[in-house]
Amino acid sequence: MEKNTYYVRVGTGEVLQDRSAFEWEYEIQATEEQIKRLQELLNHTGSASDHSFWRSLTPYPYHHDEENDQYDDTLESVYQILHELGDAETKEHIESMGVLK
Repeated sequence: MEKNTYYVRVGTGEVLQDRSAFEWEYEIQATEEQIKRLQELLNHTGSASDHSFWRSLTPYPYHHDEENDQYDDTLESVYQILHELGDAETKEHIESMGVLK
């Protein structure tokens, strides 16, 4: 399958091909299937973040919270995919963040 260039902004879950459409963080080369998977993970990250927020209104240690674990795991998967598909600058930046195991 043909790979195209996409620009990603993790915080807002945006993935577009138009470089000038928004302030992007990561440049990647991906097939349509890979983009669908990435978008699913980004959507799940947003959902997990919402659940984590509402749960945070009640005191409970972060490290004993399933919603936070789901959010962390999903976000790590997002960065793993971005690292695999990213250009050299994207790979270097994600490695410098220390988010991959």
